[in-house]
This record gives sequence, structure tokens and C-alpha cells, in this order.
Amino acid sequence: MKVIYPGSFDPVTKGHIDIIKRAQKIFGEVIVAVLVNNSKNSLFTIEERVELLQDALKDIENIEVDTFSGLLINYTESKGCNRIIRGLRAISDYEVELQMALANRSLNGNVETVFLASSPEFNFLSSSIVKEIASFGGDVSDLVSSSVNEALKEKYKNIK
Repeated sequence: MKVIYPGSFDPVTKGHIDIIKRAQKIFGEVIVAVLVNNSKNSLFTIEERVELLQDALKDIENIEVDTFSGLLINYTESKGCNRIIRGLRAISDYEVELQMALANRSLNGNVETVFLASSPEFNFLSSSIVKEIASFGGDVSDLVSSSVNEALKEKYKNIK
């Protein structure tokens, strides 16, 4: 059984990795689907995000890192998968994710969205927070993999 975990992963955090590991234990196979969204200003290119994910996930079995653009529901159909996994940190996440799940379900009634509550140590963690801290030279080594930490240092060194 497989599940799709979609996101921008700009960059991937330890919170994302936690959801992926837990989803893999439940479903067996996880497709980590990186959204290509040209209207969004990403810090990392799609290629960099895929590479950082592959590095962070290299020791976890049955993980596929892929990219997609357009409607998630079309992507799930192209992969022959009718399950989506989403992590929830707070009630505000639930409100947004519930709307998306219901929209996806209205487009394809066979697709189920499963929510996993984040582990307590990652309740506050988001890619935006990581980028904010890193942009001011703060230490994010406890929040991201070593390769992401180094990539962030390099990005912000070149921006300043």
C-alpha cells in the first residue's frame, strides 16, 4: 500500500522527515511529491529540494521522491494511488488541510486524506521558521538535516 506526501519542502525539515518515517511504517511505501509552483518564490530550486530530500531520506526504505505540478488529485491518479498523507501541527493546519481534503474528495471520491499529528518536538516547526532563523544566522542544526543546514548557510551567505 502506498501514500503520497505532497509539499513544497522548501526546505525539508525534521518535522517532514518524522511524518515520512511514520507514514512509511503505516503504509509501507511513501511517494514524497515536491510541488513545482512557479508562482511561489522558493529559496531552493526544485532540483535542490529533490536532492536535499533524497539525501535526508536515503536511509529509509520504500521512499520515492518525485515532482508534480498542477492538481494533486491528477497526480494521485497518475501514480495509481488514492491516499494522501498530511501532517498537522495545530488547529490552523487542520482548517486549511480539511478544506484541501474535501476539495480533493469532491474531485475524486476514491481519494482519502489521512492526517498525522506532528510529534510534540516538531509542533512549532515549519520551513518558513527555519528560513527565518537561518536568514539571520541562527542555528537550525536541530531542525534540519546536516545537508539542509549546509545548503541554508550557503544560500544565505550568497544572498547577503
